[in-house]
Amino acid sequence: MLYVITGPPAAGKSSWIQARANARDIVIDLDRITLAFTGPGAPQWNHDPIANKVALRARHAAIDEAVKHLDQVDVYVIHTMPSPQARTNYRRLGAEIITVDPGEAVVRERVKAMRSPAMDRVVSRWYGKYRKGGSRPITGQASRSW
Repeated sequence: MLYVITGPPAAGKSSWIQARANARDIVIDLDRITLAFTGPGAPQWNHDPIANKVALRARHAAIDEAVKHLDQVDVYVIHTMPSPQARTNYRRLGAEIITVDPGEAVVRERVKAMRSPAMDRVVSRWYGKYRKGGSRPITGQASRSW
């Protein structure tokens, strides 16, 4: 099965996957990919734009290959804000699209504590785009004890 996990920054998307995936499953997470391509001391989030470009290319290649093996493993893709075209492509592949959202107040508090101030704009964009569009989270679970 292909699972596409969406949600604002610091919502708990990785934790949602951690609670469900097993060791054989494929997890495609842009943050983890970017860390794999950067040197010691690189930040866990808020990556350098060049590193992000390289990681995005790798993510696309990883998704293309992983979906060839859906009969053998589950594939989890973290995609914070998939475009309408990306959502269409994911649905064409039979994906279940899951939104992890513990609520805007919780997300803003986590971002303030763990991420750079620039990430607050991403939170605003996510809530503006997905809430105005009528998107409803299918989980409001807390992900971790912060």
